[in-house]
Amino acid sequence: MKTAMSKAMNEVMNGTNARAEQRAVAMRASLAHKVSAHTHAEGNTLTEIPGLRLYRRSEPSACVSAAYEPSLVVFLQGQKQINLGKTTYLCDGSTFVLTSVDLPVVSQVIAATKKEPLLGLLLKLEMPLVREILSQQEFHLGGESADAHGMAIGTTSVELLDACSRLVDLLDAPQDIPFLSCLIQREIIYRLLRSLQGKHLRAIATLGEQSHRTAKAVEWLRGNYAKPLRIEELATMARMGVSTLHHQFRSLTAMSPLQYQKQLRLHVARERMLNEGLDAASAAFEVGYESASQFNREYSRFFGQPPMRDVKARRLTVNATARD
Repeated sequence: MKTAMSKAMNEVMNGTNARAEQRAVAMRASLAHKVSAHTHAEGNTLTEIPGLRLYRRSEPSACVSAAYEPSLVVFLQGQKQINLGKTTYLCDGSTFVLTSVDLPVVSQVIAATKKEPLLGLLLKLEMPLVREILSQQEFHLGGESADAHGMAIGTTSVELLDACSRLVDLLDAPQDIPFLSCLIQREIIYRLLRSLQGKHLRAIATLGEQSHRTAKAVEWLRGNYAKPLRIEELATMARMGVSTLHHQFRSLTAMSPLQYQKQLRLHVARERMLNEGLDAASAAFEVGYESASQFNREYSRFFGQPPMRDVKARRLTVNATARD
């Protein structure tokens, strides 16, 4: 009798899960169509909704460095690979990426065509708003892992897709954006906080938590990357011991404080050479290097070729994309 009941319950659950998956597939396709309708150019498209950007890429790309800020990225088509330290995240049309702190990453579009481009949306997360929502809801923080990660990947739920779809719909009703966009964004943050990946965002946003104090150290490094790094002072700022800070920092960013600073300096130098026309030596000193030769060595090791050759190649890529 029990075996028959268990079998019947399993069949009901399997049927429910199958219907939910079918609904999610249909909603992803619908949202992809909406995003495609609002993205005619390659790359990022800014929208009238504060914090919302749409993304299209019609062909695979080389590895590109970027600084990810606290945000939600929902992928709808194609595939993208994100490398954070030694950790690799593979993103496809069924996934979202939650970033809770500023992180230097290297990413690459690995599957995209003109017929089926990589499509997605990015919503910037404001941590004060996250904390406000946490204070109003009964999120059970007790017993969660103290080792929060600054980046986490998950499967996009029907509820999250629905909220994102309604947010994108506002682009066709701009008169409703000032009132409704903030309400829908609050719902999206609520859905994230309730997801399996939400524990990382909750830990970082909760005042007094070790992850929150580590995030403050990350924030300080982000704003003072050109200054000499004194790990003891950074640990004092975070109100923890040096070994604890190293452990928490590596859990959060997938790298040590020194590695984080080095990668951030290289990312910033690369962008300044590209956008401001600085030569390699000037960029090196601007971001805190005392030796241009050391900068050249570390840049070549990280990006695969010397600074000016790399920047020239990036300019050619950007110009080719603009012509398309």
